Amino acid sequence: MTTQTHPVDHELIEAAAHIARTRCRGDNHTMAAAARAADGRIVTAVNAYHFTGGPCAELVVIGTAAAQGAYDLDTIVAVGDRDRGVVPPCGRCRQVLFDYFPALKVIVGKGDHLRAVPVADLLPETYVWSDHQLDAE
Repeated sequence: MTTQTHPVDHELIEAAAHIARTRCRGDNHTMAAAARAADGRIVTAVNAYHFTGGPCAELVVIGTAAAQGAYDLDTIVAVGDRDRGVVPPCGRCRQVLFDYFPALKVIVGKGDHLRAVPVADLLPETYVWSDHQLDAE
């Protein structure tokens, strides 16, 4: 693990926090995510909680970005409702984010200790989705 950090995108955090405050209501939507596309656009989304394992906000934002033509994401952050602040991605999201965007930066930490780290740093000794890599050969 390299523990390389990058500047924290506070505008991105505020975008996710705004969505968490204004759109997360009840038990179905408890997390918001914001991602900055390579072209500078910010895309936001909320999770769709369900007992069967509905998609996390980070996964919803990937689809939302694609629907808006943003296929290359640079940085992502998730924020919890009820002013819980930045929440790190779960294991499933870490793997999906790595598979889709291996150079992605993820904002993690609390309060004055926020930092943006490469998604690969969140997955030491990561599994490589070999079927996805066949085109690269």
